[in-house]
Amino acid sequence: GGSGRRLPTAGPAVDPRPSPDGSLIAYVTGGALRTVRVDGTGDRALAEPEGAHLTYGLSDYVSQESIGRTRGYWWAPRGDALLVARVDTSGVERRYLADPAHPDRPPRVLAYPAAGTANAKVSLHLVRTSGEHTAVRLPEAAGDGHPEGPWTDRAFEYVVAAGWDDRGPLVSVQTRDQRSVHVLEVDEKTGATRTVHREQDPAWVALRPGTPLRLPSGALVVPARPGGDTQGLDIGGAPTPAGLEVREVLGAADGRVYFTGGEEPTEIHVWSYDTAGRGPVRVSGAPGVHTAAAGGPTVVLDSRTPDGHTVTVLRSGAETGRIAVLAEEPLVVPRPSALSLGRRELRSRLHLPSWHRPGDAPLPVLLSPYAGHGMQVVLKVRAWWTAVAQWFAEQGFAVLVTDGRGTPGRGEAWEKSVHGDRLTAVLEDQIDALHAAAGAHPALDLTRVAMRGWSFSGYLAAAAVLRHPEVFHAAVAGAAPADRRLYDTHWEERFLGHPDVLPENYARNSLLEEAASLTRPLMLVHGLADDNVSVAHTLRLSAALLAAGRPHTVLPLSGAGHLVGEDRTASGLLLLERDFLRQALGA
Repeated sequence: GGSGRRLPTAGPAVDPRPSPDGSLIAYVTGGALRTVRVDGTGDRALAEPEGAHLTYGLSDYVSQESIGRTRGYWWAPRGDALLVARVDTSGVERRYLADPAHPDRPPRVLAYPAAGTANAKVSLHLVRTSGEHTAVRLPEAAGDGHPEGPWTDRAFEYVVAAGWDDRGPLVSVQTRDQRSVHVLEVDEKTGATRTVHREQDPAWVALRPGTPLRLPSGALVVPARPGGDTQGLDIGGAPTPAGLEVREVLGAADGRVYFTGGEEPTEIHVWSYDTAGRGPVRVSGAPGVHTAAAGGPTVVLDSRTPDGHTVTVLRSGAETGRIAVLAEEPLVVPRPSALSLGRRELRSRLHLPSWHRPGDAPLPVLLSPYAGHGMQVVLKVRAWWTAVAQWFAEQGFAVLVTDGRGTPGRGEAWEKSVHGDRLTAVLEDQIDALHAAAGAHPALDLTRVAMRGWSFSGYLAAAAVLRHPEVFHAAVAGAAPADRRLYDTHWEERFLGHPDVLPENYARNSLLEEAASLTRPLMLVHGLADDNVSVAHTLRLSAALLAAGRPHTVLPLSGAGHLVGEDRTASGLLLLERDFLRQALGA
C-alpha cells in the first residue's frame, strides 16, 4: 500500500523478478545475475560472466525468437536459490546491423545462428543466494528408439523449458534435429538429472507452451496424441479427449489444470480439467479467442470476440465482476463472411466494402493471409489484422483471408504437411480457396488478383507471382525471408533439416533461383533495422531480379525493424501498398 520507490542497481536492470518471499529482487546487468534487497541495500553478484560472450540469467536469441523461452532464470519456491541459464555465444556467427540513415553510428553486433551454423551453448546452474554454484548435468544426446531420417542429430542443443516448483527444478531439452524432447527432474543438491518423460516424432516434436507442468502430486502434464490426429495432453496419465485440439497450458490451481484449445479451429476456448479425472469442462462461452489466469478458486478470463474485448472475474465458476478494457472502437466494424472452402474445408474470411451492394461491378481480389507455421488469422475475433483487411476492403478490394495447411489448430498432419516444402501445399490452398470463394461470390473478379503479406506471408506473396502468374497479377512482399539459409537454426531446420545434408530442401524453398520467372508487378518492402528477417533477404532477391532483367519495386523503411511500429510509417505504408495494387490491377 505504500508509494513506489526507486532501488539503486549496479547498472540497467534487465528482467527484474522478486523472490517468492518478497525479500530480494534478482535482475541481470552486464551479463551478470545479481540480487538486491527490497530496501535497496545488499546489491551483490551471484553469477558473473567469465568472458565477453558469456551471460548468466538471460535467454539466447534462438530461445527467445523461435522456441518461445524468454526467461533465463527461475527462483526456487523457498527463495534461497535460482536455476540459471549460462549462455556462451563465442562460437556463433556475427551479423552487423547498420542504419544507413545514420552513417555516423556504429553497427549493432548480433550473435545470429543461421541455419546449419553453430548455436549458442546453453548450460544450467543451481545458484544459491549464499553464492554456491552447482552445474546441472544435462544429457549430451538422445539415445534409444530415435526416429531415423535423412538428417539425425541427437545432441541436446536446446533448453526449451525450465522451472522450479515445490518438488525441485524441472527442465525440457530438445535435440538439434528437433525429433526428441526429454523432460528432466533435477536434483537440487547435486545437479544430477533423471529423465521422466520422452517424446519423439519423425518430423519434429511440437512444443506446447506451458508444458511440462508438474502437479503437486508429482504427476506430469505433457503433450500427447489422445486419438487420431489430435494434439492433446496427458494429465497425470489421463488423456484429453480426441478431437479437442490443445493450444497452451495456462497452469494449475485449486485442483484443476487450465488450458486453451477447441474443436473448431476458428475458436480458442479456456478449459479446466479436474486432476481427479473429471473433465474437461469449457470455462469460456461465446465464440472467440479466450485465455485466462487462475489462482485458487479465482479465474480471470480474457475474451476477444467479433464484438469486442472483455475481461471477466470468475470465482468458483460464477461471474463476480468485470475489469474495464480501454480499447477504441473502429470506425468501421469488420463484419466479414466466415467461409469453409473447398474439399479441405479451408477456414476463410471474405471482407467486402461496407458500401458494396449485390449487382455492383466485380471487385479486384486481394489475398491477405499469414498462412505460416505457428499463427492463425482466421479466428472469430476482432483484431488488428481484421481491421487491416477491412481497411483494404473499404479501398475497393474484395479481401480474402485463408488459413491453410501448415497453420495450427487442425491436427498433427495438417501442421506438419509443410515438412521439407514450405510453399507447395500452402500456395495450393490459397489458390483453392480463391477459386471456391469466387464460385460462390460473384463480387470477386478473378482477372484482377493480388496477394500482400509480411514475413512468411510476404515470402508467400512473392512466391505467388513467381510460380503462378496465371492466377496472381501483382504482389506486395514485406520482410520476405527469400533465402531460407539466412534464417535461424531452430526455426528453419525444423522444416527443412540441415542445409549441408539436405541442400535440395533449401534450393526448393528459395526464391532467388526463380527470379527470372517474374512477369507480374512486385513490390518488395523491408525494414532496414530488421534483426529477425535480415534486409539481406530482400537485397539478394532484388539483385537476382535485376540480374534477370525483371522490373520490380523496392521500398526500404529507414529505422524499421521486423514489425513496423511507428504510426506514420505504418499508415504511410498502407497507402503506398494500396496505390501500387490499384495501379497494378487497373483498379
